[in-house]
Amino acid sequence: MTRILRTASFVVLALAYTCVDAGANGRICSRQAAAAKEKENKTLPRTPWGDPDLQGVWSGTGSLDVPLDRDAALGQRNVLTTEEFEARRARLVKSASSDNIEATNFGLPSEAGRSTSPQASLVVDPPDGRRPRPVPAAESRRPRRNSFVPGVFESVADLGIFDRCISYSTVPGAFPVNPIEIVQAPGDVAIRAEIIHETRVIPLDGRSHVKAALTSYAGDSRGRWEGKTLVVETTNFNGKTSFTGDTAPLTARLTIIERFTLIDPDHLSYEATFDDPETWTRPWTLAFPRKRDVSAGLLEYACHEGNYSLANILRASRAAESGTSK
Repeated sequence: MTRILRTASFVVLALAYTCVDAGANGRICSRQAAAAKEKENKTLPRTPWGDPDLQGVWSGTGSLDVPLDRDAALGQRNVLTTEEFEARRARLVKSASSDNIEATNFGLPSEAGRSTSPQASLVVDPPDGRRPRPVPAAESRRPRRNSFVPGVFESVADLGIFDRCISYSTVPGAFPVNPIEIVQAPGDVAIRAEIIHETRVIPLDGRSHVKAALTSYAGDSRGRWEGKTLVVETTNFNGKTSFTGDTAPLTARLTIIERFTLIDPDHLSYEATFDDPETWTRPWTLAFPRKRDVSAGLLEYACHEGNYSLANILRASRAAESGTSK
């Protein structure tokens, strides 16, 4: 069964292709599953050259308030009851201070109202929904400072790569808050993220990764089709990006495998497996659904053009050192 059993619709879709009988019944079940799969493949949109058509903007808004790690009290259960879901929403609304314009979504309706997923955690493997413990070497690595940490900053280099508009994360699409756009061509797929507007052009022709000495913030991605699922493997990271802004940088040994599965014309399941033996004791996986967004394209993320905060942070640091207020 597919690992993404997070909502009722996903559960129904997964059960449709489960065969549990043995003997003659097992053979009948297999034929029924094959027929159902063939029917499904005919109804899914395809490109003129025959690949599943994933093109468009995909939003993860419905999962905005799903935490990365699961509440330990829930154990291996990853679907909240109605009461648990409403309680989580109430806590989030209450925690948004009325005098904090950022916490209240800059005056717009609260994000809690747009989050509809009953998923208990984005992490789906390990089964307890919590990232594995770090290896001893990782515990000695410290997160980069960022603009949310008080103190004096000596130079731009003191600030993290997100503050400096260099990179959002190892894989920007692994966050529901970040919409993505997929564009396809014969032999290639381009995946664009809104935040920090990074674009990966991913070849599908089976070529190998570039040499290990060639690294970058976004890594080197290669893709392939497994049925209706686009599988993207990314390696060759430079060891300067973190998974989240409050965690230490991951290492150059990091490998990420993403799976983009078209459930129906308007729903895409997203899954990403992170494997960095110098950070975690075992690989781990997150997953959540994305929905087609036909209302608009990606917004311009003019980060460098409007990044006055760096100059203001350094100006404030110099003022603090001199004891002045200007």
